[in-house]
Amino acid sequence: MYTYDTYDQTLVDERVAQFRDQTQRFLDGRLSEDAFRPLRLQNGLYIQRYAPMLRIAIPYGQLRSDQLRQLAQITRQYDRGYGHVSTRQNMQLNWPRLEDVPDILAELAKVQMHAIQTSGNCIRNTTTDPYAGRLAHEVTDPRPWCEIIRQWSTFHPEFSFLPRKFKIAVNAHPFEDRAAIAVHDIGLQIWRNTAGALRFKVLVGGGLGRTPMIGAFIHDDLEPEHLLSYLEAILRVYNRFGRRDNKYKARIKILVKAMGTEAFAASVHEAWQDLKDGPLTLTHEEIERVSAHFHDPAYQKLHPIDWTQITVPEGFKSWYRQNTHEHKQAGYRVVTLSLKRPGLSPGDISSEQMLAVADLADRYSFGQIRTTHEQNMVLADVPQSKLLELWEKLLPLGLATANIGTITDIICCPGGDFCSLANAKSIPIANRIQVRIEELDLAYDLGPLTLNISGCMNACGHHHIGNIGILGVDKKGSEFYQISLGGQSQINAQIGAILGPSFGADEIPDVIEEILQVYLDNRQHHETFLDTYHRIGIEPFKERVYAHVD
Repeated sequence: MYTYDTYDQTLVDERVAQFRDQTQRFLDGRLSEDAFRPLRLQNGLYIQRYAPMLRIAIPYGQLRSDQLRQLAQITRQYDRGYGHVSTRQNMQLNWPRLEDVPDILAELAKVQMHAIQTSGNCIRNTTTDPYAGRLAHEVTDPRPWCEIIRQWSTFHPEFSFLPRKFKIAVNAHPFEDRAAIAVHDIGLQIWRNTAGALRFKVLVGGGLGRTPMIGAFIHDDLEPEHLLSYLEAILRVYNRFGRRDNKYKARIKILVKAMGTEAFAASVHEAWQDLKDGPLTLTHEEIERVSAHFHDPAYQKLHPIDWTQITVPEGFKSWYRQNTHEHKQAGYRVVTLSLKRPGLSPGDISSEQMLAVADLADRYSFGQIRTTHEQNMVLADVPQSKLLELWEKLLPLGLATANIGTITDIICCPGGDFCSLANAKSIPIANRIQVRIEELDLAYDLGPLTLNISGCMNACGHHHIGNIGILGVDKKGSEFYQISLGGQSQINAQIGAILGPSFGADEIPDVIEEILQVYLDNRQHHETFLDTYHRIGIEPFKERVYAHVD
């Protein structure tokens, strides 16, 4: 993974000193709240419902074990002993004191971490597949390209005050998309042409929130050397023409829709002519320099193990099936650690668990950890011979829940328990659904099924692209929940359709049960939930739910 050079470290250290001075001036009354707001947002600091929230950057989800140990120490000393993994692969602290934030940033800087551009109207953390670089059918490792984008976008003088926040995701797998590129402001799909040359397909104008949209392709054959100049052209068009008078209409997706895809693409192409072949052109040497940080670890020559032919506990079999993934290197598996144990907040991890995972990473996965869009963690390089041993160590830590890819692997925003913008709570709804599914013992029988929950229209829980989506809404001061069906974030992404009128919190477990029963009654052969939904449509679900739920 990428390691800071002297320039990087100096930049981060100077930002810490700068924010320490800004914070002290605010606390002393020498800076107004209005003046301080953009300064704290530039450093990842929000004011939430009950306390500040600090969002810590984890570039494209990559962590070293020493960095995770530092996060554990920080949560113990400055927070309440846990962190929350977000859908942008970052980590959030929900209870820091404002006066402690400069000290937290200083502690982060010691291990090459920061909170820069995790908030505000700027280019946010670029995300990618958490299994990147470990998949057999991957076109190339997308992480070097994420790092190139990170270096270009950090402190970019033109794009620090965009009309609205801006998100980029990169995918390099031809058949799978764990990065959800179609619902990003810019999505990049890496591919190879018939000559084997690397190319980018560029999507623009995707996004969720109040106006969910799937991105549109504006370039299908972009050469790698022109990646940054083309991205710069897109951002210049957006920065010039994006609306600033209404934050609900300020995202690039609104601009693309208003202009039309062809007209927007033409404007980008025109702006690109002034940038193409200029200083932003990526040389082969620069691409190789960054790529050198992402070499494969020192794999051993190991023989694959067929765990289905070995007598092992049933719990291990389920965990192996659900939580491990095929690796490009013979004798290894990619392991996902579930942060979705029923009864706890999805995506939360305690300081004790962080320390344990750091130790496990050192022992089993070359000292590296990854965070995921689905709010879990990954050990990407585990020898197959060590899987049973690893599972046994994860069990007492509460990190061996065998539910990855099932309905209980819920994506969930912090909701009304923390967020000042939320209309309704999200975490209690997730907990109730997990309990109901456990009672019915349905998770594995249902097959792959995504369920996403957001506490408001900002869609931090990505409810629009869940196979089942749940949105918290406010009705005259009471919390209600709207259901959508048919969303997905994979290849051929789509926005879910609203089922109908919303439901009270106590009704949601019954609603979900009825939806699942329609699927079970109608599925054919090995159909997934999404397959059945596409075949029968939304009406059978609507009829069943509103007939059976009061």
